[in-house]
This record gives sequence, structure tokens and C-alpha cells, in this order.
Amino acid sequence: MKRLPSMLTCLALSLTALTPALASQDLAQKKACMNCHGLDKPILGPAYKDVAAKYKGKKNAEAQLTQKVLAGGGGVWNMPMGPMPAQKGNVSEAEAKQLVKWLLTVK
Repeated sequence: MKRLPSMLTCLALSLTALTPALASQDLAQKKACMNCHGLDKPILGPAYKDVAAKYKGKKNAEAQLTQKVLAGGGGVWNMPMGPMPAQKGNVSEAEAKQLVKWLLTVK
């Protein structure tokens, strides 16, 4: 019985470590992000690899892009679709952060 609390703690830590794995292409597909953004080719919006390259090394990139996902935005990519619509009703703030962390790793 003394081992149960430590086993539960290990399990909780393991699950916490797996959370970043949710920030993946699967989540982007589930949230319909891939309808407008390709990994390496633009569709209606820029390709994820282009976004990652543009924001690579920028201090506020994660926070800035998270807000763009939630609130929408435009004027950066000159895409035919126009401004990206707000995704706040479709994507939670936590999901937006996960998606942005993932997209900044796309090469």
C-alpha cells in the first residue's frame, strides 16, 4: 500500500510528459487547421514550414501566434483568402498553445 502513492505520482508525471505529443499534426487535422494550411505548401493560408521559418528565434513568437489563432489576423502573408478568421470558438487557448508549439517545430 505504501507504494501506491508513489506509483500514482509516477503515472501522473508520465502523463504530463506526454501532453506535448498532443500538439501534433493530428490535433491540427482534428481542429480543421489543415483545411487552410499545408505542412509545406500554402493552401488558403501560409504553409506551416513558412510560418515556422518566419517566426524562428523571435522572442514573442509563441504568444503572438497563439493570439493570432484565437483572435484571427491578417496582413502578414498576403494570401488570397484574406485575414485568418478567429478560431476562439473552435480552439481553446490551451489547444492554440499546443498547436503553435508544434507548428514552430515544422521544417
